[in-house]
Amino acid sequence: MFKILSKIVNGTKGAISSSLSGASDVASTIVKVVKKITINTMRETGDFLVEGIQVPAAIVKGSLQGISEIGVSVIKAVKGVITGTIAGAMESGGNQKTVVKGAVAEALYSAKELGLDIADTAVEAVIGAVDGVKQVGGDTVSASVTAIKTALTVSKEFGDETLDQVKQSIGISVKGAKDIINQIDLKK
Repeated sequence: MFKILSKIVNGTKGAISSSLSGASDVASTIVKVVKKITINTMRETGDFLVEGIQVPAAIVKGSLQGISEIGVSVIKAVKGVITGTIAGAMESGGNQKTVVKGAVAEALYSAKELGLDIADTAVEAVIGAVDGVKQVGGDTVSASVTAIKTALTVSKEFGDETLDQVKQSIGISVKGAKDIINQIDLKK
């Protein structure tokens, strides 16, 4: 399993780097390329990985690593990476909640690894998750709740200060997020 996921991360990283080099509209190129990579990867890995959280997470990780290597703003690219990953995974039969959780969580773990601002990344990841679900006709309200809860849960692992920053940023930047944040109990 680890070998497969490692191949996915490295393959995605290479595909992203080569696809974005010289692209004039980086934002839409990211969504298209990541969605295509996701669909192809889900097809290749078969049913046993479609249900899991690992493939979308590996694609997000590889995409963000590839983007960081070519000098494009990674935070600005997070939304497109998440949108493409979720749309591609759901189109391939992935479960909405599982895919959203995996993609959003990995965006934050990768942001920490790459030294990016966690709160800004969380905002872009939540917006990207809703956008990805919307593209394939999924439940955007449920996607918002799952994405926000995942962002808060992961940021709590990074410390209370990070959690507070993420809550504040999402609350300000994502429509309707304050109500969702107030209903989430992170002790569960």
